[in-house]
Amino acid sequence: MSSTEPRRTALDALHRSLGATMTDFAGWDMPLRYGSERDEHLAVRTKAGLFDLSHMGEITVTGPQAAALLNYALVGNIASVGVGRARYTMICRADGGILDDLIVYRLAETEYMVVANASNAQVVLDALTERAAGFEAEVRDDRDAYALIAVQGPESPGILKALTDADLDGLKYYAGLPGTVAGVPALIARTGYTGEDGFELFVAPSDAEKLWQALTEAGAPVGLVPCGLSCRDTLRLEAGMPLYGHELTTDLTPFDAGLGRVVKFEKEGDFVGREALTEAAARAESNPPRVLVGLIAEGRRVPRAGYPVVAGGEVVGEVTSGAPSPTLGKPIAMAYVDAAHAAPGTAGVGVDIRGSHEPYEVVALPFYKRQK
Repeated sequence: MSSTEPRRTALDALHRSLGATMTDFAGWDMPLRYGSERDEHLAVRTKAGLFDLSHMGEITVTGPQAAALLNYALVGNIASVGVGRARYTMICRADGGILDDLIVYRLAETEYMVVANASNAQVVLDALTERAAGFEAEVRDDRDAYALIAVQGPESPGILKALTDADLDGLKYYAGLPGTVAGVPALIARTGYTGEDGFELFVAPSDAEKLWQALTEAGAPVGLVPCGLSCRDTLRLEAGMPLYGHELTTDLTPFDAGLGRVVKFEKEGDFVGREALTEAAARAESNPPRVLVGLIAEGRRVPRAGYPVVAGGEVVGEVTSGAPSPTLGKPIAMAYVDAAHAAPGTAGVGVDIRGSHEPYEVVALPFYKRQK
């Protein structure tokens, strides 16, 4: 197999049999959509959607000093995560630039699973391996050990309950527990990237097809549909969730991204980037960086990443992500804008769409919040 050949997930044949439009994403051949991305998006908001996320990068960290290693390698306080719980965090360079945003699951006392974005999985693996020097801990590449299937949307708890005797009611958001789903051993995590309630199921690749079919059958009566990456993007955009390479890059520190809360200076010991991030935090206090805001179009033209945000004839920011919002019925965007123009309702802000300054309303993120 040549290195230019995209990797295929365990569900590849199944996606093709469902008529999916496939696309190369971070070196993986992934389903972009099966039918209408708008219908897929609305199914997740109102019923349920089924996603193949097997391109995500799983890295297992084990050993007596696994917690100490992760506390040193990442900006969060991973040692304080309870067994069976998960935490959103970041891995930064020594200069504070964001290498990736991650979810870390504590599977056992001395065992963690780090889930990285597909595009950064190798970078994260290399960084953790390098940072493990001197720690009594092992970093293992488990990308081939897992397939990852997500069921997201208000009907997802009911669908999953039909297939497992795991205590889903007791499973909190950002928690994970081992269980059996449709006879398949799985790590059942109450996490997701859609703004809805839902679950992510980590299983052996050889079990993926059986699990997908069982979820499809259990979900059919309540309107579950297979969903591709396209609606995953519009769902996370409405929910105000950052995407690496758009809202997060190595040029930004967590403080620049408005996510300084993930940096835990109070944890014991040194961590990679501590000094640079201390300076970034102080800078953000005295001279606020650009602020990540939401923009809602007054017209119909869709803003795209990289488009300038303008006010009074001056460029005051840049769009990081933009798309039509099926829930709002209007184009929306996330953008970094100068603090002076970041307050919700700020007048006179527009986006330069190919030379035409289209008017936009500045709003606080997220655009969409589910009713609990």
